Amino acid sequence: MGKLKNFWVNEMVKIVDQKKYVLCVENKDCEDLEKRKVYEYLPDENAEKTGYLRIVDETGDDYLYPGSYFVQIQLSAAAIETILIAS
Repeated sequence: MGKLKNFWVNEMVKIVDQKKYVLCVENKDCEDLEKRKVYEYLPDENAEKTGYLRIVDETGDDYLYPGSYFVQIQLSAAAIETILIAS
């Protein structure tokens, strides 16, 4: 059982290291965004060069939104695990 648990812990650490999160602080003209909500974002150099972030919504699809509408945050492993379980 210990090896299986260690496997899952290692996999969770990999997921935590890969995922990036932002907090929505503005939603002007973007009715599908909710202020004070945490969103996953996908790094996209081309989008970021033009001032946008690629944000993943509740359906799992990603869309571009103004980068100024978000602040980057770091979540604890426990918070990320809770988000992943709830997804």
